[in-house]
Amino acid sequence: MKEIAYRVRATGRVQGVAYRAWAQGQSRALGLRGWVRNRGDGSVEALIAGPEAAVEAMVTAMGEGPGAARVTDVWTEPADPAAVPAGFAVRA
Repeated sequence: MKEIAYRVRATGRVQGVAYRAWAQGQSRALGLRGWVRNRGDGSVEALIAGPEAAVEAMVTAMGEGPGAARVTDVWTEPADPAAVPAGFAVRA
């Protein structure tokens, strides 16, 4: 099973809508590892790694977000899966 990793950034109304907690729950359900955090510019950034299909599913889900979110864009950048920590954390 091929493992991949992405650094992902979501913009729009993604802060103050439980996006990070939602992303943590989704990632754990998909068996992914990494972290998610708010950025000072109002976006949310995540580093996710795991099986290719699960990572791709999470990137797609991040384009929707939780019910109160209004995601306008999602950017991805490949990352090194070996550099992604175990578990999935919400960072400050």
